[in-house]
Amino acid sequence: MKRLRNHLVGIEQGDTVLFSDFETDGEMWTGRGQRERRKRIKFGEAYRAPPAVHTSVSLWDMDAATVIRADIGAEAVTEDGFDLVFRTWGGTRVARVRIGWMAIGELSDDDDWELD
Repeated sequence: MKRLRNHLVGIEQGDTVLFSDFETDGEMWTGRGQRERRKRIKFGEAYRAPPAVHTSVSLWDMDAATVIRADIGAEAVTEDGFDLVFRTWGGTRVARVRIGWMAIGELSDDDDWELD
């Protein structure tokens, strides 16, 4: 559990299309080649410390003739942003994916100061 030490809680959210491979017969749609996609998401304002980031699928368009496999998440979370990651494996054919995300964490305060 993350404990927030004051009232300065920041919440930011977004909805990001990671790829749309069916239009170009890309690797996710053909089921061959690179089976991971990632996109760096930058926060509108830096957090005091790396926030908690929640991800969820908001759209997936997959071929029903193959097994549906997917792993999504946030990696490399920092005060400034994170990597949004989608992975699949085997012969799964993915036409397109959109991922929703939400970051919750503590913001800096104008009254903060550090001793050197």
